[in-house]
Amino acid sequence: MVAAVGPGSGCEPSQAASSNNGAISSTMRGMNTQPLNDVLRASHLTKKVASPGGELTILDDVSLQIRAGETVAIVGPSGAGKSTLLALLAGLDLPSSGEVWLGEVELTARDEDERAALRAERVGFVFQSFHLIPSLTAMENVMLPLELAGRSDATAPARQVLEQVGLGDRLQHYPRQLSGGEKQRVAIARAFVTTPAILFADEPTGNLDSVTGEKITDLLFGLNAERDTTLLLVTHDQRVAARCDTILRIDAGRLLPQTQQEQVSA
Repeated sequence: MVAAVGPGSGCEPSQAASSNNGAISSTMRGMNTQPLNDVLRASHLTKKVASPGGELTILDDVSLQIRAGETVAIVGPSGAGKSTLLALLAGLDLPSSGEVWLGEVELTARDEDERAALRAERVGFVFQSFHLIPSLTAMENVMLPLELAGRSDATAPARQVLEQVGLGDRLQHYPRQLSGGEKQRVAIARAFVTTPAILFADEPTGNLDSVTGEKITDLLFGLNAERDTTLLLVTHDQRVAARCDTILRIDAGRLLPQTQQEQVSA
């Protein structure tokens, strides 16, 4: 389960978070000895930004721990800091203070090129707006992360995962020729093709109607279970959040743990 620690709370509600504090202060640059089932850990993340009215705190002392194979939803009102937290955990942005560990590597101790290399190797992404390259076919979009990683055998795994998401007959279609649901299927295939350790999804059903969104959710969770991937998603959809092992709520930049049985107000 996720271990989440509130600001200034020491070891509560989980002793697991405090038991790793010594490991965080490893003297080796960006390396750490962690339990093998910890795929991601954040320690005291704070993000502040400048604004005309003064400095704004977007995230305030957020700590969490995610184990391999978990499905975790991050929920909360608009502007609460959900997408900012996701970007920090994925190494797309750096915190004002705090640390993020992806497995045994401290992302916050690496430069952008190093973080990009780690993301290519260990991380998959699914976004609300698909982020497909218009000039590439579905097949080429899915092959791209493998080719960027130097894989010479990109065709076979790309074809296989596209068939898994039900697009075996759309391999040579361009994004403009696909429906919204089909575009998201391509995006999901692209995210899973590299066999990532963890997949980040930011509002994966946000641009889809309810029926299509439910199908995409089924597909996302099905592939996640089949490929034994860790899934961390941001969502406003309570039905999507309720399917996760753990629900975490952000409010005003602070993280509170929630279980699946608790009421989610997103």
